Amino acid sequence: MENFPVINLEKLNGEERQATMKKINEACETWGFFELVNHGIAHDLLDTVERLTKEHYRKCMEKRFKELVARKALEGIEAEVKDMDWESTFFLRHLPDSNFSEIPDLTEEHRKVMKEFAEEIKKLAEELLDLLCENLGLEKGYLKKAFHGSRGPNFGTKVASYPSCPNPKLVKGLRPHTDAGGIILLFQDDKVCGLQLLKDGQWIDVPPMRHSIVVNLGDQLEVITNGKYKSVEHRVIAQADGTRMSVASFYNPGSDAVIYPAPPLIEGKEEEMNQIYPKFVFEDYMKLYAALKFQAKKPRFDAMKAMSSTNATA
Repeated sequence: MENFPVINLEKLNGEERQATMKKINEACETWGFFELVNHGIAHDLLDTVERLTKEHYRKCMEKRFKELVARKALEGIEAEVKDMDWESTFFLRHLPDSNFSEIPDLTEEHRKVMKEFAEEIKKLAEELLDLLCENLGLEKGYLKKAFHGSRGPNFGTKVASYPSCPNPKLVKGLRPHTDAGGIILLFQDDKVCGLQLLKDGQWIDVPPMRHSIVVNLGDQLEVITNGKYKSVEHRVIAQADGTRMSVASFYNPGSDAVIYPAPPLIEGKEEEMNQIYPKFVFEDYMKLYAALKFQAKKPRFDAMKAMSSTNATA
C-alpha cells in the first residue's frame, strides 16, 4: 500500500513538473490507478457531497436495501454468492443529457451540489486526458476529441453505498471487473475502506485518503494507447463494520465515437498488426460489456475484432 502512486497535482506548476509527469506515466503503465491530492476541487465542496450522499442513503435507500437485499440475500447460504453485489446505487447522467430531474428523493441542495461537483470533476478529467496526451506524445486534445462523437462525451456519476455486511466472506461489495469506458474519477470514503485492485496477481488496497480523488483507466484508453496503458481489474470488499461511500464519475466516449489505436502509437509496428486492438463504435462495445462485465476483457476485445473484420469483408 505504501507504494500506491499518489500524485500531487500542484507540483505540475513548478520545477517538479517533469518528475510528476513521469510519475503519472508510470502509474498508468504499471498500475492503471493513481490517487490525486491538491487536485483543485475545494475541500468544502467534497465535504458537502459526502454529507449529503450519506444523508440520502440513510433517509432514502437504507431501509429499501435492508428489505430487498440484506434480509434475503445471505439467508441459509454457506457458499460464496457470485451473482450479486452488496451495494446500493443510483446513477446521475450529466452529458450529453441530464437525468437529474428523474432521480426521486434528491433534495434541491443535493441536486445543486452534485451539478457543481460534476462540473469540477469534468474539468479535472479533461485536464488529466491532456496530461496523458503529453506523456503519450499525442497532440493536446487528442483523447478528448477521440471521445467526442457527434454529441460530446458520455459523462455520469455512479453514487454507491456499501452497507455493513453480516458475512463479508460470502459476498463481494462489487465483483472483480475492469471499467468499460474512458477515465474514471472516484471520490471515496476516507473512513471505511474496501476498494482493491489486482496487481501482479495480488489484491492491493486503494488507500482511503481524505479529500483525494482516485483515478483509474478504462478499456477504451487501453485500446487508444494500443496497450501502453491498461485498464485494471478491481473490486470492492464488503465490510462487517461501517457503510462505505463511493462517488465514481465516468468520462466515457460518446455513443457513436469510433475507438481505435492512435495512429502515432502504432507507427512502425506493421508486423504486429494482428496484435493491434480493434476499431469499433463505443456503443457496440457497451452492448457486449453489459453482458460480460464480470468476465475477462480480452474476449471482449477479440469479439470486437471479429466484428470489425466481418464488417470489413461484408
